[in-house]
Amino acid sequence: MKKLILSILLLAMIFSAQAQENRTNILQDLEQDQITDQDVTTTAATTTAATRLFADKYDLTSVILIIPSGSKVEVLGSEENYLYVIFEEYEGFIRSRHAAIDKTPVETGQVLQEQEEQPVQLQEQEVSRFTYLENKYGTNVAAKLNEGKIWRGMTAEMVKDSWGTPQKINRVISGNNVREEWIYRNTWLFFQNDRLREWGPIRK
Repeated sequence: MKKLILSILLLAMIFSAQAQENRTNILQDLEQDQITDQDVTTTAATTTAATRLFADKYDLTSVILIIPSGSKVEVLGSEENYLYVIFEEYEGFIRSRHAAIDKTPVETGQVLQEQEEQPVQLQEQEVSRFTYLENKYGTNVAAKLNEGKIWRGMTAEMVKDSWGTPQKINRVISGNNVREEWIYRNTWLFFQNDRLREWGPIRK
């Protein structure tokens, strides 16, 4: 009888030790997952030039807004020639050459899912867009439009090829004089008879 009781106590001690070890392993796994999540960081950057924020880096007409030079953005990731950033409440892509990365990292709980890198497709799209603009306007003008530049005297079609379609167009016709105001997210442009005359920031 004593041997039976001792055997039962011994088995109970063995099962208890195994259960404790399993709980310890589970806790260690959970702690490691928490550390991994906390280690995710992002970086701040400052724009060195006015730059377009794209909703889709493969669609250069998907302009969300123009980020002014000297603006602070939060960098969540980088892919080839683009940075994935947050500016104000908007997220999108900017060209990496238009921003300088700050040295101090910024902690965040967000994890940016890695998007598949497709450098070949990006390069082909850049080439096809520039070729299209070059065939339409010539090399010099195509280079400016491909970089998203605007200037006084350019046509409305040139602006669309540079910045994409505006959110809103206000048009006033008086005789042979046609005035238009194009509204982008942060910028207004004024046209007179299909020529760009003035532009400026939208004050909220």
